Amino acid sequence: MSVLVNSKSRIVVQGITGRTGLFHTRQCRDYGTNVVAGVTPGKGGSEIEGVPVFDTVAEAVRETGADVSMIFVPPPGAADAVLEAAAAGVGLAVCITEGIPVRDMVLVKKVLQDSATVMIGPNCPGIITPGECKVGIMPGSIHKKGRIGVVSRSGTLTYEAVKQLTVIGLGQSTCIGIGGDPIIGLNFIDALHLFNEDPETEGVFMIGEIGGGAEEEAALWIRENMKKPVAAFIAGLTAPPGKRMGHAGAIISGGKGRAEDKIRTLQECGVVVAPSPAQMGEAMVQVMR
Repeated sequence: MSVLVNSKSRIVVQGITGRTGLFHTRQCRDYGTNVVAGVTPGKGGSEIEGVPVFDTVAEAVRETGADVSMIFVPPPGAADAVLEAAAAGVGLAVCITEGIPVRDMVLVKKVLQDSATVMIGPNCPGIITPGECKVGIMPGSIHKKGRIGVVSRSGTLTYEAVKQLTVIGLGQSTCIGIGGDPIIGLNFIDALHLFNEDPETEGVFMIGEIGGGAEEEAALWIRENMKKPVAAFIAGLTAPPGKRMGHAGAIISGGKGRAEDKIRTLQECGVVVAPSPAQMGEAMVQVMR
């Protein structure tokens, strides 16, 4: 069993005719991902590089059986694109778009609470099950089929962790970039639960950063529920309070969200925390022993 996406997943790309959407659609197809449809309002009935284009996600799902949406719609319309995917009944909506207004995501989050659709993102690199399916913008070449689940708030650090896991021979079962915005869909605990139940995953590497309390909440969940070893890295140890570091959600405010607090909580809950991004692979090897 693969987590959320596998070789049987059928992908519809919302925003496929834009430059970014088309570029990454090509990359996903070259990796072997089964892209069955694209959606751009007003261009239904056309075709782009062999992919049929529809006006709506509902049409794409009805005609092609698409069950996963990859979203490259610009920020003003991206929240509506997620809602459209959910209304069409796709099981997974992967929203790559960065810069969606927080107010828009508040509505999306509320609607998805009563929906069967799982959202990854926004402002994320996506999800990949190596050798089977890539839905997002991550470089497929650094991934290797293996036994470590990866879940991360940071796209760039995800790639670094994946490369190290590949080099040391552990590889990855599935890698999920959950995104760095204040309001996201799938969170750390959701991903940890999936990996905990996945027979192809033997350990998990988790990448967090300053801002919010998601990492501390995940640490407590790990202590009470996790059956598999977990290692982690927390970015932003030297970040000054009140300064946003890259992601919209990465800000220390009111004395909360500091890297040192997250690290301490994780360690108290039995998680091995890598002291630097250069030692993420070593930390994973340590817990797997």
